[in-house]
Amino acid sequence: MKIAVLSGKGGTGKTLVSVNLAAVSPESVYIDCDVEEPNGYLFFKPQDIKNKRVTVKLPQADSKLCNGCRTCVNFCKFNALAYIKNNLIVFNEICHSCGGCLLFCPQKAISEKDREIGMIQRGISGNVRVVTGMLNIGEASGVPVIEKLLQDSRKENKDVFIDCPPGSACMVMESIKDADYCILVAEPTIFGVHNLEMVYELVNLFQKPFGVVLNKCLEGENPAEDYCLQNEIKILNKIPFDLELGTMNSNGQIAVRKHPKYRDLFQNLLQAVRKEARHETASDS
Repeated sequence: MKIAVLSGKGGTGKTLVSVNLAAVSPESVYIDCDVEEPNGYLFFKPQDIKNKRVTVKLPQADSKLCNGCRTCVNFCKFNALAYIKNNLIVFNEICHSCGGCLLFCPQKAISEKDREIGMIQRGISGNVRVVTGMLNIGEASGVPVIEKLLQDSRKENKDVFIDCPPGSACMVMESIKDADYCILVAEPTIFGVHNLEMVYELVNLFQKPFGVVLNKCLEGENPAEDYCLQNEIKILNKIPFDLELGTMNSNGQIAVRKHPKYRDLFQNLLQAVRKEARHETASDS
C-alpha cells in the first residue's frame, strides 16, 4: 500500500507522521519527496548509502544543419528557445525537457544532452528502506526528481510512505498520483483550516481516498476539527500538543523507537489508515 502524507504548509507535522508510520510498520519504504528541503533522513540516519544522479534532457543545435527556420522556437510553449544572430539559444532554466523541438525540427539539427539537476540517496535504517530526493540549489522544478523517486515504488509490495512537499502545487500532484491513500495533516487553528482546505480540494481533484490527522491538539476550540465535521471528512487520529514529542521531533528522534506510548499512538493510526483504505477499495469494487 502506498500512503502519501501531505499538508497545506510546512511545519504542520507531515514528516513527524510519515517517519513514525514508516518506523512502526513491520517492513516499509520511506520516500522523501520534499526534494527542496528533505529532512526525513535526519531522523532515520540511514546506513549503506548509495547515491544516484538525476538528469534531464536539454536540446542543443548543430549550427551546420540549422537553417534558422524557427520551427522549434514556434513549437515551444514555454519560450525556452530563441533564434538570435544565426544561433539557436536554449534557456535551460525554463526548458521542460519535453523533446518536442527534437521531433519537429525539419533539418534534424537538434540533439539532446544531459544536465544534472539533483540526486537520489538510498539507505537502510532498521526495518525501513529510506529513499531521499535532493534537488540542486537554484533549479526551477523538482518534478523530474520526484518522478525518478517514485519509479521504483511501483514495484514494491511493502508499505510505502510518501512524505510530500508542502502545499498543493505541481510537485505535490506528482507525489500523490500513484498513492492508494492520502493522509492530510492539519493544525487546530483557523490558518490550519485554510491549509487543510487546499489539500482537501487537491485529493478530491485526484479522486484519492483520504483522511485527516489533527496535530498539536489542545483542549477547547479546534477549527480544523469543526471543518472536518462540517464536510464529513474522516478524522483518523488526533495527536495532542505534547512537549516530549515535540522535543524528540526537534532533536531528530523517531518517537516510536523511543517510547511505547508513541508506538501505540502511531500503530493505531496505521491500523485506522489500513481499515479506511480497505473500506474505500471495497466501496469502489
